[in-house]
Amino acid sequence: MQRFAQSFAVCLTGAVLGLTSLATADSADSAMRDRPNATDLGIWKSYAPTDLKGEFSNYDPIGLISGALIKADCSINWADPDTGKVYCFASGTSLNYFRDWPKSYSRRAAEAFERLQEADGQPGS
Repeated sequence: MQRFAQSFAVCLTGAVLGLTSLATADSADSAMRDRPNATDLGIWKSYAPTDLKGEFSNYDPIGLISGALIKADCSINWADPDTGKVYCFASGTSLNYFRDWPKSYSRRAAEAFERLQEADGQPGS
């Protein structure tokens, strides 16, 4: 009988704690609904320069190399310190790949962009 009472007490305590945490979670959810969206404030909002013109009509160089025309808004960009040319990227991953071998990737992207212009009739014009 004593084991039963102990088990019952443990189950009852667990149930009470579970109900308490549900009530707390519900009040936290309602408090979060009153706050502004995180993407509207602070570091979550990215800056896309409107006057920045990148190479390849702002197409992602890594996308070009893989044969895809991926337009970038230039919020992620890189300027070649030797030539001053600006390259725009659709993602941070593309930028990281590009920075590993920038001269090689810029040459390959230029070749791919030329081929795609011939095939598709001047992308980005």
